[in-house]
Amino acid sequence: MTCPEIPRIDAHQHFWRYVPDHYRWIDDSMLVLKRDYLPNDLKPLLKAHQISGCIAVQARQSEQETNALLALAKEHPWIAGVIGWVDVRDASLPDALDRWQDVQRLRGFRHQIQDEANPNEFLADTAFNQGVAILQTRGYLYEILIKSSSLAATYDFARRHDRQPLILDHLGKPPVTHGNFQTWAEQLAPLAALPHVHCKLSGLITEAEWATWQPDQLLPYLNQALELFGPERLLFGSDWPVCRLAGEYDQVYQLTQQALASLSASERAAIMGGNAIRLYGLTEQAQEYAA
Repeated sequence: MTCPEIPRIDAHQHFWRYVPDHYRWIDDSMLVLKRDYLPNDLKPLLKAHQISGCIAVQARQSEQETNALLALAKEHPWIAGVIGWVDVRDASLPDALDRWQDVQRLRGFRHQIQDEANPNEFLADTAFNQGVAILQTRGYLYEILIKSSSLAATYDFARRHDRQPLILDHLGKPPVTHGNFQTWAEQLAPLAALPHVHCKLSGLITEAEWATWQPDQLLPYLNQALELFGPERLLFGSDWPVCRLAGEYDQVYQLTQQALASLSASERAAIMGGNAIRLYGLTEQAQEYAA
């Protein structure tokens, strides 16, 4: 496919039917998230930005979440892939994966490591690492959700798991509000040097002050990711609807476009869709979208 023909993919967004007990991470400071967010809410936003498809990512830690997202993907073909949840540490993991072995839109898994009592210990946990190794043997991607304080531990984790690509969500959540840019950049560099590690340009506006952030405050982080990973290992993600805590879809999109402005057309096309198509194995869907 040439650049104009490469479909755009939003590589990170969520759907849910809001039930407080299911989404306890949504607290009283996040009132805008305390409602249902479903495909028909997102579709007009994708269309307005000429985005053909998306990757739906888990937002609660249950197999029911995985199955619910897969059901939505079956109903809405533009949900090109699903990153689900499974208890990676459970001895019955192979049996769970067997139940999904014929579900083509299940592309990988994620755990909200950032919410563990000790994320760094979790990343080193024997059962967790054994489970991730099983996922990679089965051909699944693994997405890493951490805060920047776990970047060093994530580097050690990533070195142990190179049979499949790993994807770092939200640039490792840099501490934008604290202004520790240099520390974040120095800790991200070794991880970015591992060729099987990729990174999503996503989730950045919610790491800044929600009501007062400015593009000039965030562009250095996006530029640093471009320098460390290169255009071939970065993916655009909106983090919708979580992004609505700090801004609307178009603001995330425009911020990303501003960061990519100096790149070539082919490099922009890679970040906006080509890399997601390659990583998530979306060639068949991409051909349908392009048609």
